[in-house]
Amino acid sequence: MSFLLKAYDHLRPVLFTLQPETAHGVAFAAGRVLQQCPGGVKVLEAMAGQPSPSLARKVGGLSFATPLGLAAGLDKGAELLPVWKALGFGFVEIGTVTPRPQPGNPKPRCFRIPSEGLILNRMGFNSEGAEVVAKRLKRRPKGLVVGGNIGKNKVTPEETALEDYRAAYRWIAPEVDYIALNISSPNTPGLRRLQAPEALKPLLEGLLHTRREMALEAQPIFVKLAPDLAFDELDAIVEVIAASGVEGLIATNTTLDRGIVSEAQRKQVLAWGDGGLSGVGLKAKAQAVRRRILERISSDVCFMACGGLSDGLDAREALDDGADLVQIYSALIFQGPGLVNAINARLV
Repeated sequence: MSFLLKAYDHLRPVLFTLQPETAHGVAFAAGRVLQQCPGGVKVLEAMAGQPSPSLARKVGGLSFATPLGLAAGLDKGAELLPVWKALGFGFVEIGTVTPRPQPGNPKPRCFRIPSEGLILNRMGFNSEGAEVVAKRLKRRPKGLVVGGNIGKNKVTPEETALEDYRAAYRWIAPEVDYIALNISSPNTPGLRRLQAPEALKPLLEGLLHTRREMALEAQPIFVKLAPDLAFDELDAIVEVIAASGVEGLIATNTTLDRGIVSEAQRKQVLAWGDGGLSGVGLKAKAQAVRRRILERISSDVCFMACGGLSDGLDAREALDDGADLVQIYSALIFQGPGLVNAINARLV
């Protein structure tokens, strides 16, 4: 077991006495201090260990040091990119970034179920806004692929959602390597209705038009989908995406299905109220969606697997299914920063 894994085993009980957002704030404050200390990131890099050159791959025209990435939602504002690179991630997806700043939903809005490796969140796209995040991205480290996950503001009607995506895109796209469209979060009212083919087709057409206007045709666009779609709905959505000209898909976002929680914990989860669930229990749903999509897309459509991946075996299974890249989030909260090297080593 690596030093980082052992250290986190001792630190986690202390962090988990804090509310999730408080613990997140403490961890990010420590990360910012580390980045400001001369040599701090280099020390972390030496402790973490870097991915084997054999893991390098090219996806969507981009070069990844490893197929393992950090999913959107943890580093919404691109604050700790040097830390993620030092830990051994091949890429990081920042966001979700909205065009205008918004506070997100009222607190408390994030809850842990440690015994089941699950997280419930209803953050609601809390965002500093695209302009602030874009300025911070100008200082991003070299050698790390960065994706920008963008969404609409809560107050924006579905009918004019395209204008929000365009506004966020104009700020974020020039500063990142790929764009991910978040149309599948369960925590912004009506957002998932943008997945419907009749809404999705004009959204993608409009954004691709903006990409051409900005001469960014070489930059991939991915669409992130929900795990709660019936397969006939999913098939129709995938058909629209594949025909649109965007480069890829990400599956999946969090789930509204409380059935993935054990009976022992379900009463508590129901008492917490609304929100999407992520973590170990999401694996089966995400895997089923992943395999369904991969059966229906050609090899020139890129695919990122996300949802329920908690170790190297899960990551390898997703890649063997046909995924080009894999993302983790919840597992990192429960297992700590040493997990990155552990997964990279397993993939080798």
